[in-house]
Order: sequence, then C-alpha cells, then structure tokens
Amino acid sequence: MNLAMNRSVLVDTFGAREGLALRAKQAALVIAGIALLAIAAKIKVPVPGSPVAISMGTFAVLTVGAAYGARLGLVTMLGWMIIGMLGFDVFQSSSADLNGIEYMMGSTGGYLVGYLMATVLLGTLARRGWDRTAPKMAAAMLLGNVVLYVPGLIWLGMLYGWDKPILEWGLTPFLFGDAVKLALAALLLPALWKLVGRARG
Repeated sequence: MNLAMNRSVLVDTFGAREGLALRAKQAALVIAGIALLAIAAKIKVPVPGSPVAISMGTFAVLTVGAAYGARLGLVTMLGWMIIGMLGFDVFQSSSADLNGIEYMMGSTGGYLVGYLMATVLLGTLARRGWDRTAPKMAAAMLLGNVVLYVPGLIWLGMLYGWDKPILEWGLTPFLFGDAVKLALAALLLPALWKLVGRARG
C-alpha cells in the first residue's frame, strides 16, 4: 500500500527533487497553475444546438490536481481563490462588476468548495497511479466530477430553495461538456506519461 501511495505525479518527473531548488520549482508551478486556472476559466467552447458552452475551468482544476498531486494542487487552488477573493477577474463568470467575496458567496460558492475537494481527490488517485492509463484516468475524472458537483448542488439548494429546479440549473446542462473533458483528460494524462517514459529511454 505504501508503494502505491508513493508513486510520482507528473510534476515530480522533471526538475529539482530537494532543497531550495525544489521549493523554487514548486513556487513556479503554483504560479503557472494559477495562470492556467485563470485562463481556462474564461475559455468557453460553444456546443452546436445548445445554449450552454463547454467551460475549460473544471478541466484545468482536475488536471492540475492529477498532475500536481494533492498537496501542491491544493496550494495552487487556494492561491487562485485568494487572488479571486481579492477582486481579480479569474473565475468563470466573474466580471469587473461581480467579483471577490460577493462572487464567491453567490451561486458558484459550492462549486468552488467542490474544486478544492476534487483537486485533493485527483491528486491522491494520481499518487496511486490512476493517471497512467486511460480507463483509470477516466474513472478518476468521473469521481472528481461527482465530488465537485455534490457541494455545488447542495449550495444551490440552500441558496435558492429545494423547490427550485436545482438539477436543471446546476447539473444537467453541463453533463455533455463534462463527458468531453473526461475523455480528453483520459487521453492526455496517460499520453504525457508515455512521453516521460520515452524521454527516460
């Protein structure tokens, strides 16, 4: 069991592994991860015949968790959220008029909690090697989406009332996009591991 939990995640495969150089690498990864999360949150791909676009924000959250591991992934997520809390426009639907604490306490609040939980889950599963094969990575993404949606839907229900169509607001419009992102991650992460293996000879 210990061996299974001590497997490397992708960011462990390059750069420094100890000392100040490792800390510098981790700091750079956190900054890069925050930038990725902020950019991905604003990327929306239209779905033909649907009023809902596919946001790449959740894809970035889950892949950062898998690539960084639970600890570094969580630090990156918290850094991104702190920047958003300070009023910077880094969230999917935040704007110059709606941002910071006001935005985070609105309808998105539960999903932000879910992001933290899903990041830790994906990082933990990656340490167990779930990011190295397409079937396991797909399963990890599916579990991550479940963990992400549960607090999001609970938050919506508490905010607006359980008599409202909570599933129609906060779940069903996004299922197609989540399936696409799940498939993309299931292919991407194992492919990157194969590249790492080839680079190592």
